[in-house]
Amino acid sequence: MSNSDQSAQHPVIVWFRQDLRLADNPALLAAVNTGAPIICLYVLDDKTPRKWLRGGASRWWLHHSLSALAQQLEALGTQLVLRRGDAFDVVTGLADELGARTVFWNRCYEPFTIARDSRIKAHLRDRGCAVETFNGSLLVEPWNLTTKDGRPYRVYSPYFRALAPHCDDIAPLPRPSLIADGSKGVHSDALSLWGLLPSSPDWATGFGPVWTPGEAGAWQRLERFCEEAAKDYSDTRNLPGVEGTSRLSPHLHFGEISPRQIWHYAVRHVPAGQGRETFLKEIGWREFSYNLLYHFDDLPDSNYQQKFNGFPWHFEESVFKRWTRGQTGYPIVDAGMRQLWQTGWMHNRVRMIVASFLTKHLLIDWRRGEEWFWDTLVDADLANNAASWQWVAGSGADAAPYFRIFNPVTQGEKFDGSGAYVREWVPELKNVPDKFIHAPWAAPAGILSQAGVTLGEDYPRPIIDHSKARERALAAFSSLKDAA
Repeated sequence: MSNSDQSAQHPVIVWFRQDLRLADNPALLAAVNTGAPIICLYVLDDKTPRKWLRGGASRWWLHHSLSALAQQLEALGTQLVLRRGDAFDVVTGLADELGARTVFWNRCYEPFTIARDSRIKAHLRDRGCAVETFNGSLLVEPWNLTTKDGRPYRVYSPYFRALAPHCDDIAPLPRPSLIADGSKGVHSDALSLWGLLPSSPDWATGFGPVWTPGEAGAWQRLERFCEEAAKDYSDTRNLPGVEGTSRLSPHLHFGEISPRQIWHYAVRHVPAGQGRETFLKEIGWREFSYNLLYHFDDLPDSNYQQKFNGFPWHFEESVFKRWTRGQTGYPIVDAGMRQLWQTGWMHNRVRMIVASFLTKHLLIDWRRGEEWFWDTLVDADLANNAASWQWVAGSGADAAPYFRIFNPVTQGEKFDGSGAYVREWVPELKNVPDKFIHAPWAAPAGILSQAGVTLGEDYPRPIIDHSKARERALAAFSSLKDAA
């Protein structure tokens, strides 16, 4: 669309949110196609409900992702305008300040953002400002994929069967080659003054060597995964000591790459087979989680299965702290919790193990674990976090049955047989033989002495006996059935 005198006088605002990329960004491309000068805006919304303010690890990622996006925009001739505050006040105020007649954004699906965005949209339209919103985050939006009787899907397998036919022909949108700059003279905060990076102490020193936030980093991850690991994904995805997963989750959460791009690229660059199919199903699980959050908006706070409202959770602060610090005495659990703290990420199989341990061995409410993950994961995502924790706890949709209680020893032996993962993250056990690496308390005293390990000093004894914990958990679950 060619420029007009009117469009030149009235800039278009593109509000970036969880879509920090240039390619396959429908809101940005629609703005470019107007021919008008563009203001690229990001708002750090301090009015987000306190529970869901970004956690520390996520804020670290956000800083670097915004920095990368700003550099990309500068290369196309414009700047990223940063404003901090209530998004309603910032977006509507900037539209008034600039005389903008159009605001574009890609939709978010958290309950509080839906309510907030609806208020902003209504206010702008009442003021004569056009608002257009787009799907930039999902393969298919939740309201467009329902059962034959119009109800939301509650079980993953039929959901994925319904989803898959919509995906193969999805073509990602192109990256703009030039953006008409409307930001001249527009005030922008300095990213460095937002205080997103930790200090005193800087607990994120281990993040930098592992992660490259930004659109370029996302594509490096995807291309490397598809070339080196995707064809064997179904075999290696459960092995935490192997680079067998994509690690795309933080890039997806911040929208540095879209699920459309991932699906489209994987279908074209990974040979057909079990590995590709399993990987695409993982993208489908993300979609299913958003489907659940949209249709059941109390998912992050309430048991999806209401029978769990009477579950006899038992919280002890000292026990919970040992779990968070990787000091439970179960090596596979402790390795996962330490990997999380040091890198902001944990292997998915180990996430299931540590979540099962918290909710079933320790009988601590899944919401406490979900809150810890929210603060410590660089890929903290409301839909995925809530749906996955409830799945493991047994209270969620299509959940693992509560009586499925992972044995952390046999899980370690099955998925980390050589102990490579444990030795990396629990180095005090590095000299323990493979036979005992997942149950060091079972090793003869002489072997532990040779390995330089004194239980209770160098490494803790188990916080609870597995057999007793299992009996206690089953009794707790049985009390629910009896009450029903």
